[in-house]
Amino acid sequence: MFVNLTEVLTNEDRVVSMQAEAQIAEVSVGGEKYPVLASSPVGFVFTNTGKGRARIEGEAVFTFSAGCDRCLKPVEEGLEIRFTREVWAPDMAAESSVYEEQPFMEGFQLNVEDLLISEIVTSWPMKILCKPDCKGICPTCGRDLNTGTCGCDTFVPDPRMAAIKDIFEADKEV
Repeated sequence: MFVNLTEVLTNEDRVVSMQAEAQIAEVSVGGEKYPVLASSPVGFVFTNTGKGRARIEGEAVFTFSAGCDRCLKPVEEGLEIRFTREVWAPDMAAESSVYEEQPFMEGFQLNVEDLLISEIVTSWPMKILCKPDCKGICPTCGRDLNTGTCGCDTFVPDPRMAAIKDIFEADKEV
């Protein structure tokens, strides 16, 4: 979906508010694809901040389907995003090198999906867990440790002692 920002970018002190439906089916983060289960309408406020410049403020709520990072169970993850971005008219960017690239702007048109995907990716949580105290899966047998223990040896040797262990093993006679 595209929003025409010509009116805001060309008229000083102009403020326009609107809502738009996000038409995003899935988001790719870190090489994984996450389907969008639900999304709220995106609320936008476009404010002219000077000749050929505007501020975009927006907020939305998305619900994604993801796997728990520890036990791999399916999880519904909610993500609330709030953002503020500065944009400028294409003729302003051509006049000066201080303006950075705007991948979500095409001329005077704002590509809403590109902007939202960019904001979702930068707001993505570091870990998605089914519950805060998720124990994950056993690295040996693969059992879900949230349902009980598996009986596998969970001893993890101290890596700082590996050199001493090698010395003792070298002295053993077979």
